[in-house]
Amino acid sequence: MSYNRRLLLKSGLALAGSGLLGARSALAAPDVAASLLAAAKKEGQINVIGLPRDWANWGATMDRFQALYGVKLDSANPDGSSAEELQAIRSLKGQQRAPDVVDVGPAFAISGAKEKLYAPYKVATWKDIPDDVKHADGLWYGDYYGVASFAVNKSVVRTVPQTWADLKKPDYKGMVALNGNPLTAGAAIGAVFAAALANGGSFDNVMPGIEFFGQLAKLGNLNPAAASPASLASGQTPIAINWDYLSLGYKKANAGKVDIEVLVPREAQPYGNFYCMAISAFAPHPNLAKLWMEYVYSDEGQLAFLGGFAHPIRFNAMVAAGKVPDALLSTLPPAAAYKGIKFATPEQTDKAKKAITENWPQIVKI
Repeated sequence: MSYNRRLLLKSGLALAGSGLLGARSALAAPDVAASLLAAAKKEGQINVIGLPRDWANWGATMDRFQALYGVKLDSANPDGSSAEELQAIRSLKGQQRAPDVVDVGPAFAISGAKEKLYAPYKVATWKDIPDDVKHADGLWYGDYYGVASFAVNKSVVRTVPQTWADLKKPDYKGMVALNGNPLTAGAAIGAVFAAALANGGSFDNVMPGIEFFGQLAKLGNLNPAAASPASLASGQTPIAINWDYLSLGYKKANAGKVDIEVLVPREAQPYGNFYCMAISAFAPHPNLAKLWMEYVYSDEGQLAFLGGFAHPIRFNAMVAAGKVPDALLSTLPPAAAYKGIKFATPEQTDKAKKAITENWPQIVKI
């Protein structure tokens, strides 16, 4: 998995965020201490980095934050990588234009904490954030995630596959495609992880996933083309394995033109990929950084991610508490499909990437 957004294949699709944030009456912005609010407003401006407006609904979130609190927000290097975000903390230390908060992949969250680049802070909703996606001292924590899914063009595929095992059926000859090659593409690595979990593998052993795709290739079911919105809609790659938020974006983009079904395979533990937020230890606007974190992890801030089809990190807790409107749930695969989700550690991901590099060309040969 790459933690560079550009390697995670941005969809560039229109988002549904305006409709979500237009229904704010059903949501809850954070109830923050008056002292924090006053100190934050006095600082006047927050600096964010690496947040593309058309990715995970960040555009709507940034606009709403400014309108809600009457402060300015400067968004630097929106397409920057996690490595570039950490370098900005180092190189701009002591300057007013330095980033106050960063949004990085887990490997960079961990390395940044070791380098003491982050300031500890625990938001009011801390208990809803799963332990395996947060630093125990609040130096960083996950904000949203995606899950490996199938996007199926029903105009071409008569019977929609429901499980990984289904993909081996002769009905799907030449139909199954990855979003790139797992030697380089994060979504494709996620597919290998997910297939491994469904075929007796684990986060520490992705060989069953590699062997699964080797079997698909031998059967003639694996399409060598990289799945894209266009190839899915045209039927060139009618079954695309991808992150759910990209698959759902493809579905929305083709609404009224092509009937696309998105599902999370049901026979295995779902496999997800997440990002992490952290406050810079050298933030020029530390109180606004805290206010930003409170907003992003509030009910309203978390549900905003669904406007871009990304799952908020508090999703399961919010579903259990009845805080996710039915109108939003209806746009997603069933909530039960996301129960029990686990995430690979950076060490496990590195081990998987090595196994894929060494074995994919010989076993899959595509």
